[in-house]
Amino acid sequence: MTSVLLPAADGGTRAYTPRAEPRPAHGGPAFTSRTVFSAAHVVADPYADVSPEGPAAVDWDATLTFRRHLWSHGLGVAEAMDTAQRGMGLDWAGAAELIRRSAAEARAAGGRIACGVGTDQLTGPADLLTVRAAYEEQLELVEASGARPILMASRALAAAATSPDDYLHTYGHLLRQAAGPVVLHWLGPMFDPALTGYWGSADLDTATETFLQVIAAHPDKVDGIKVSLLDAEREIALRRRLPRGVRCYTGDDFHYPELIAGDDHGFSHALLGIFDPLGPLAADAVRVLDTGDTKGFRELLDPTVELSRHLFQTPTRYYKTGVVLLAWLAGHQSHFTMVGGLQSARSLPHLARAYELADGLGLFPDPALAAARMRSLLTVHGVPQ
Repeated sequence: MTSVLLPAADGGTRAYTPRAEPRPAHGGPAFTSRTVFSAAHVVADPYADVSPEGPAAVDWDATLTFRRHLWSHGLGVAEAMDTAQRGMGLDWAGAAELIRRSAAEARAAGGRIACGVGTDQLTGPADLLTVRAAYEEQLELVEASGARPILMASRALAAAATSPDDYLHTYGHLLRQAAGPVVLHWLGPMFDPALTGYWGSADLDTATETFLQVIAAHPDKVDGIKVSLLDAEREIALRRRLPRGVRCYTGDDFHYPELIAGDDHGFSHALLGIFDPLGPLAADAVRVLDTGDTKGFRELLDPTVELSRHLFQTPTRYYKTGVVLLAWLAGHQSHFTMVGGLQSARSLPHLARAYELADGLGLFPDPALAAARMRSLLTVHGVPQ
């Protein structure tokens, strides 16, 4: 295959020869040892005449087709999360429509779905009662859709709360009100700086104690916790303290193979943004783990960590740009356009390296198509091919 000229560190170019064949995806039965969700991105409508500050214009057909792709490999879909640019281009009106459409599609496809519940309909300062009411509105919509709710960390709550008790009271009220078990989401400030000091303290040990108090008071209403702190040791310590029956869903896009594989004391399930581009490979790895072959699982998934760490490098919240790039290169959508214009959030060398790493893993069903699309992107940005 003809090489692709990628930007080099010295300001010139270097030749990269794409692989000739993709990694085969094997498929198979439903997972038995782990519950696995992929947070999924949204596909923008490239023909919409919108501004970065305006409401998101979503290509609903392409967005739902991508969710069917994930379900076809056995993965659950975590909908309307930060991977879907929630709060970074997708407002509550867009998220609500996404939840309704994806939940209906999940019922039709027989796919597992959980949806984010937040407070992003609030556009200015709010008191605790207003924050609680916003959560309630979104919780009602998600439950009515038939999806499992994920109580997301709230920027508005972080701004309004003055003590750990404010979190205990707010979450306690919501859990008592929930019709069934929910997933609690702890998103670290590396993903969203507005969440600094969540659970009432910037000290993570103190914040952890408050988080555990919420769970201990309502274990029957907590299906699990989704931890996105990029700190494997902290996640392991936290999951060992969970009440029986409460799952830990790793959201650690740096250490997911070892956290999912687990140790003698337990393991993490998964709810990961990196499983958006890794879907078929991740599914194959989990099926290997289902057979008890931890070594084989690690052999499949460990090589993907370099790509994940690259996509999620600081500033971490812009990882969505690399995720959407790879979806375009893989043929899941016809363009590299994002809601809010976020396709410009990463540098050309960053995108080129993401392509190279993903191609090396065999993630592109049609490597020639991926190479052609990457050449077109590079040419537009002044890298001659």
